[in-house]
Amino acid sequence: MSNYRSRLATSRRWVIKVGSSLLATESRKLNTNYIQILAHDIAKLQNLGYQIVLVSSGSVAAGMQRLNWHQRPSALHHLQAAAAVGQMELIQVYESNFQNYGQHSAQILLTYDDLINRNRYLNARSTLRTLLQLKIVPIINENDTIATEEIRFGDNDTLSALVANLVEAEVLVILTDQAGLFTADPRENVHAELISETAASNPDLDVMASTRTGIFGRGGMFTKLRAARQAERSGTITVIAAGKEKDIIPRITSGEKIGTLLWPNIEILTARKQWLAGQLQTKGKIQLDAGAINVLCSSGKSLLPIGVTACNGHFTRGDLVSCVDIQNKEIARGLINYSAEETKRILGYPSSHIEQILGYINEKELIHRDNLVLL
Repeated sequence: MSNYRSRLATSRRWVIKVGSSLLATESRKLNTNYIQILAHDIAKLQNLGYQIVLVSSGSVAAGMQRLNWHQRPSALHHLQAAAAVGQMELIQVYESNFQNYGQHSAQILLTYDDLINRNRYLNARSTLRTLLQLKIVPIINENDTIATEEIRFGDNDTLSALVANLVEAEVLVILTDQAGLFTADPRENVHAELISETAASNPDLDVMASTRTGIFGRGGMFTKLRAARQAERSGTITVIAAGKEKDIIPRITSGEKIGTLLWPNIEILTARKQWLAGQLQTKGKIQLDAGAINVLCSSGKSLLPIGVTACNGHFTRGDLVSCVDIQNKEIARGLINYSAEETKRILGYPSSHIEQILGYINEKELIHRDNLVLL
């Protein structure tokens, strides 16, 4: 057993994500038998002292069943209607099954907007930690009923990684309809080989992860890889595995060599910087010169206006901006102290000139190091 597999056997705070492909039958009905097995395995872990957060897809699939729709709609208002109808059934099935095994569960619906706002982020974090302390299983889903394209996560893989950051989970398990991450898409290449273990940051994985999705889901293997890389910022190990394998959860918790294990290979970020790194949307972009990039990467210092060569976008003080190099590769992101118009006026100048140029000075740093995260 590898070191990371053995760590699975001793880890106690887990986020388990279940995809839509597992929660819908071939006849496009909600797979209540699978939910029963899932609740049984999670309840057993809870009784052994584990803390489990469940991120569950399935509301749209359940809604399609009730509405007798045979194809996932593309229009947002139809998706929202299906989610509203289906979420009711989904949570009822979970609750009744957890009660059968002596466990309580709680429903939490989130949008990206809930986690981009710092106060709401901290409130969600506090609520989840309290539920775990009370030995209650939080069941989390994206609030598809009200989410618009501007405030959605896009897939529950991303949501599960952000939740792993939120509760500082030791392990993230992503259960899907594939055995794990392969060297190529196994549905298209019979010679594709399963990757047993590697670092989440391994750049070779980028060309291996398929973006192909199923009839019910929005994600693909690419989103699962991206989720693993998000989760590693809090030191979380990610396991991608086939959810319909017999006893899959107990086998993973025992450290069995199954699925793909992606280990964290970067420095664990502080809780605040995990929040910053988890933001999916930026309001603008600033280009840095080589000297500024070197200082940020080697010294961990703040970003000063003298190291900025260009500015794009419409942002105000406190907005999240992306810091890129001359090839437009993102180096870092952070909360900026000046608006786009102000930044354009002071870029390239030393901080001592800010007050002379603007007539005032907010901060000598364009982005303070406490509000900056390297990517």
